[in-house]
Amino acid sequence: MKYLLDTHVAIWIFENKLKLPAAITNITDNVSNPLCVSIVSAWEIAIKTSLEKMVFKGGSTLFIETIRRNKIELIPVKPSHLARVETLPFLHRDPFDRLLVATAMADGMTLLTSDENIRRYDVPSAW
Repeated sequence: MKYLLDTHVAIWIFENKLKLPAAITNITDNVSNPLCVSIVSAWEIAIKTSLEKMVFKGGSTLFIETIRRNKIELIPVKPSHLARVETLPFLHRDPFDRLLVATAMADGMTLLTSDENIRRYDVPSAW
């Protein structure tokens, strides 16, 4: 099973693992569990950094380098993800999170997130 990391989960893995519950750390530390990050997370970091709403030390460029250095798969946005977004109910209005939900659904991944609104969707998730 592949795991898709919500943006905040990826940031916490790289910057402050203590924010993660033990169950999530067990998943992310297990080398047999394939971890993935959507390019949407890098886009979110770029936008929110420019608006001074979020800071990842080094911005989106270092975020992508860190993903690659940690051998985490970087997932592009695919037409199947966009098609899935069109059918999602509006349980969550954040466009980044909606695309992460759609990605996990379309690619059959479990989404690791602390966001309760995301977990309201019919998508496998863990926290």
